[in-house]
Parts: sequence; structure tokens; C-alpha cells
Amino acid sequence: MEIRHFRYFLAVARQRNFTRAAEQLGIAPPTLSRQIQDMEAALGTRLFLRGQREVSLTEAGAALLPEAEATVRQFEFAQRNAQRAGRGEVGHIELGYVASAVYSGVLQRQVKAFSREFAEVSLTTRESPMAVLPGLIAEGRFDIGYVRSPMSLPESVDAVRLNAEGFVLAVADDAWLCRLKQITAEHLQNETFILPEQISGTLQVAAEGGYAPKLGPQPGGLVAVIAAVSLGQGVAVVPESVIGHVNLPNVVYRPIHGCAASSWLSLIHRRFEKAPAVARYIERVKREFPAQGC
Repeated sequence: MEIRHFRYFLAVARQRNFTRAAEQLGIAPPTLSRQIQDMEAALGTRLFLRGQREVSLTEAGAALLPEAEATVRQFEFAQRNAQRAGRGEVGHIELGYVASAVYSGVLQRQVKAFSREFAEVSLTTRESPMAVLPGLIAEGRFDIGYVRSPMSLPESVDAVRLNAEGFVLAVADDAWLCRLKQITAEHLQNETFILPEQISGTLQVAAEGGYAPKLGPQPGGLVAVIAAVSLGQGVAVVPESVIGHVNLPNVVYRPIHGCAASSWLSLIHRRFEKAPAVARYIERVKREFPAQGC
């Protein structure tokens, strides 16, 4: 038997009439009658007592009725669920991010907006070191990630460029630099630079000042970088979005006068993504930020 046999059986049981049931199903009454007979033959028992105008369920038919209803209901549920998964309306996404995505608020806004629209897609979010996140996405251990660009990516990973922002200098509040009315790139020539995961800001500032930067440790995330500044180990060129989010003792943030250096967040993802839910997320971000490139 096929699922259509259960549909035919339910239509006759509800209408108690072959003609009305056939009209409901959009088939000819003789065709419906043959299908029910085939069903009865397969089960080895009669399902209906046939009268001149109406039919009624036999004891076997009455026993089959709730099971047939459950079978059709489960089949329709499975069918709808598969269709929704194919449209990206259900599923799961593994999302990795760097801390500055949280400081900027972009991550929170996009995750919340997606979850409101696709409430049955579950999202797991985890902070990850930026240096390894693109590789983890290429390997399939994450589906999408938020990184600070520019940075090189594996061949199989693409990027959507998000919001850009400038840099500020994180400096110990007792440093001689704090006595200056304006800090320029040239003032930093002899400073030791604590390196965040994204070092492009440091390199751009040094290039604007016309010198090779004296590089210090690269302790990891931005909190660790600011902590190193707090401990007097050097200065750090960090995204301006850290202001108000990473406030440690003995650290102040100062603009770098005349500095045009900037970076931007990127959503990175596999170039030929096949998972519908992940593709939905990427499409939604692209609509918000149509210009691409890492």
C-alpha cells in the first residue's frame, strides 16, 4: 500500500459516500472504489460495509481509522519539514566570531534579525582565534564566521564586507604620549606595539609614520591586548569600537591624528555553500551589505 491508499480510505470514512469522497479527491468514483478494493485485498479484510447511499466502517476499518490518520499526519509533517529544510527555514548553523564583531554590535544585530525571521534554525556561536577561523570554515567545523579584514582566506572561502571603522591608540594613562594634545603616527616611532590578531592597523600606522614598527607580543584577543597595555608592555592600535567595551585600569584610548587607517568586519563562508539554512543567513547579510570582498 502507498500513502494515497490511506488518503482514499480517510476520505471515504469521513464522507461515508464514495461519490462525495471521489469529488473531494478529484478522481472518478470507479477509480476510488478500485483503490479501496485493492487496499482491502492487501489487508485481507473488508474496511467498509457498503449500503445503497452510504457506507460505514467495519470493525477492521474502525481500528484502522486512527492509525491511518496518524500515518497521513506524520507523512505530511515529514513532507513539510523536508520542504522547509530545503528552503532554509529549519536547520542548524555553527557560527564563529572574533571579539571585535561583538564590540561593534554587528554580530548581535544580524543574529537576532535572522533568528526572528527563521526561529526554527538553531545557531551555536563561539569565539574563535581569527588566524584559524577561515581554515575551520573551509574544513566544515564552522559554517560562517565574523573576522576583521583585510586578511587572506583559503581558496574555498569567500567574504562579505561589512562595516568599516578607524583605529585608536590604546596607551597607558601615565605614558608620555598622554601629555600630548595630539598623537600622530610619527610620535609612535619608538614605541613597542602590542599586536592584536589583526595587525593591519599597526602596519598602516607605521607606514604613515614612515618607519618599521617595533613589534611586541601578540597575546591573542583584544582584551588580552589591552591588558598588556595596562601592564605597561607597550601601546596598541585597536579598532575604535573597543571604546566603551574594554575598560581596564590604567588604559586610555586616544585618536591618532591624521591617521586614515581603517579595517572592516567581514562575514566569511564557504564559497559554494550547499546547506540551505546557512545559505539563507549569507543571503540575508548580503542584502544588508551588497558590496563584497575581504
